Amino acid sequence: MTTYITRRLIQALVVLILISLMVFFAMRTLPGDPLMIYIVEQDISHITPELEAQLRHEFGLDKSLILQYFDWMWGLFRGDMGLSIHYRESVRTLMAERIPVTLHLGLLSFIISSVLGITAGMVAALRRGGALDNIVTSFSNFGISVPHFWLGILMIYALGLYLGWLPIQGYTSPFDDFWMSTKQLIMPVFVLATWAMAFVSRQARSSLLEVVRQDYVRTAWSKGLRERTVVLRHVLKNGLIPVVTVMGVQLSHIIGGSVIIENVFNIPGVGRLMVASVFGQDFQVVQTGILIAGVAVVVVNFFVDISYGWLDPRIRYH
Repeated sequence: MTTYITRRLIQALVVLILISLMVFFAMRTLPGDPLMIYIVEQDISHITPELEAQLRHEFGLDKSLILQYFDWMWGLFRGDMGLSIHYRESVRTLMAERIPVTLHLGLLSFIISSVLGITAGMVAALRRGGALDNIVTSFSNFGISVPHFWLGILMIYALGLYLGWLPIQGYTSPFDDFWMSTKQLIMPVFVLATWAMAFVSRQARSSLLEVVRQDYVRTAWSKGLRERTVVLRHVLKNGLIPVVTVMGVQLSHIIGGSVIIENVFNIPGVGRLMVASVFGQDFQVVQTGILIAGVAVVVVNFFVDISYGWLDPRIRYH
């Protein structure tokens, strides 16, 4: 098991290094000059060569790309994420203000989609061909195919503008006003969790159907064991192993979807910050935000791999 964990750690480290290289150099290939964009935004009518050189030095744009990359990485190791060109603030401060908002939205969506998705998939598998199976299958097809932004706009119009049941935008901390925070997150969490829940329920149904057909499950039924005992001890234990492996994919989708959802519902999270920073070519914010998302996905996938190896010992030797 130690060798298995060590191998996964090395793979995770290599992936993070590749992510940092790709996002850093990809941002530098975009057309335009971030300093010129900043000057236009600040409405600086006249800029001297001395002032331009001073600003380039302040933002670290006067160095070679290789030096900029190593300066950025060294700063991350020291906890310094750099200075935002667009906001003229520390990137660490910007992230610290917005990460809790995105985490609140993402974790709620992840937990709800996992619990409901696995439950729906299990019910559909045990009631194959019945009404519940048809409902779960139809919802899965709908959830996987419908675009986030379309579903979000539809819910804003129906539940927010037409019926007036829910607020259509904004975010309130649950520590400030729990009820208002809950109402504001109902639509974003539902939209963000729809695809993930549909994906998990489909995977769970497929996996559990395969397990239900196994001889040892049929033997358990023939012994007269209660349905609850058969499901918990035999079906779920083996049927959920493939479902665990899709958790990383599920989290990746939630992180990517949060960028769209935060802009549709005007939520001040990392996703909304990233969109504004891309248009402003704010290198430090974009590359740091993508790297943080990459770290989150890699960490979750690492623990998924470890749990998969623990659930199925054969995996450790491959």
